[in-house]
Amino acid sequence: MKSIRLVVAATLAATLLPAVHVFAQAKQAAYPSRSVRMVVPFAPGGASDTVGRIIQPAMAALLKQQVVVDNRGGAAGNIGVEVAVRANPDGYTFLLGNVGTMAINPNYYTKFQYRPLKDLIPITQVVDVPGCLVVHPSLPMKNVKEFVAHLKANPGKLNYGSPAPSSANRLEMEMFLAATGTKAVQINYKGGAGPAMIGLLANEVQIMFVTFSSAVNFAKQGRVRMLGVISPERNPAYPEIPTMREQGFNMAVGSWQGIFVPKGTPQAVVNKLFKVGVEMMKDPQVVKRLGDSGITIVSSKSPADFVAFVKSETGRYGKVIKDANIRTE
Repeated sequence: MKSIRLVVAATLAATLLPAVHVFAQAKQAAYPSRSVRMVVPFAPGGASDTVGRIIQPAMAALLKQQVVVDNRGGAAGNIGVEVAVRANPDGYTFLLGNVGTMAINPNYYTKFQYRPLKDLIPITQVVDVPGCLVVHPSLPMKNVKEFVAHLKANPGKLNYGSPAPSSANRLEMEMFLAATGTKAVQINYKGGAGPAMIGLLANEVQIMFVTFSSAVNFAKQGRVRMLGVISPERNPAYPEIPTMREQGFNMAVGSWQGIFVPKGTPQAVVNKLFKVGVEMMKDPQVVKRLGDSGITIVSSKSPADFVAFVKSETGRYGKVIKDANIRTE
């Protein structure tokens, strides 16, 4: 009797296992079966929010589900990072991380309990956003040379806006001030480049380095004056503005952005998000809208390639922070 029961059990198991396997495969293939959340770790109005809103429709079309933008600004983007890290690793929450949250913050906020490469899985880079130097139109300077002369004649009298103590914008300004032997007063804004740009428009601060996409429309409207672009070539979205390099300042700091998911996300989901992440950047509307904003599309060759890139950038900015003697927290 015992042997008969064993035979029956073995037969039943052999019958059910393929069905279970097929069910698991069907469940994976069905991803996503509901809306997906895109965590943008900054307030509306900055480059990250701009990119997120542009790629949202194309991503939703490819996933065949709604993609909801969730702005979680604060603490230099660390709040948004924590939201993503704590999310269920099921592919229904991903982070649109950038150079600040992924490469600079780990070197600056040394006591922050989460680390991008330990707690998140990099999927693919999506864009690189060039920076630019802008000033309030009430100031007299028309180019970078005149700007430096004004700073030297008025040491410490101008305020510069910064989205956070650890932001790429702040590092750009600190490097520029050190290189020119000039001084300005840092004013921090919470929530990213959007609030800092509002401060510049209101003349609370008079100067700042900021992402090109955050400033280009205001510059064309005459509400700020753009003095130089941080890129190898002039930006086709505003070709009248010379590069910083043309004006004698060889700066090469961009604000790249990419997709990250919580550690533990199934490999099948990682693979699908990588495929979608690359494909959505070919969408004609995405290409046009990003191009009009002066943003360069950059897709990684693979998730592993993006991991290597983030590691390299983390090391690079660690050196910048150390060389600039920027106090870390």
